[in-house]
Amino acid sequence: QVQLAESGGGLVQPGGSLRLSCTAPLSMFSTYRMGWYRQAPGEGRELVATITDRYNTNYADSVKGRFTISRDNTKKSVYLQMNSLQPEDTAVYLCNAQFPIGPVNYWGQGTQVTVSS
Repeated sequence: QVQLAESGGGLVQPGGSLRLSCTAPLSMFSTYRMGWYRQAPGEGRELVATITDRYNTNYADSVKGRFTISRDNTKKSVYLQMNSLQPEDTAVYLCNAQFPIGPVNYWGQGTQVTVSS
């Protein structure tokens, strides 16, 4: 079973920044659509951002202009740069890898992001 590994979460003050990283030991990593999702306590899982094999990106309206997703295929990694963080960004952030064909789909365990003064 493939395990994605997230890192970079933590406690940050409102207005601060964090950079999340996710490594995905997948063969053909470059073909996967990679994404970040988040889940706050008592809430459902919501999409934050995705990046395709062609580097096309998509963002939730709530993070547009503040968050940036990127990938490095040589390192089999995807990143989420988060700026101007707000308390409502507090959640567990999960990395996702979606193969372009079929239902192949992998998740990480998540990394906690807490925005609080």
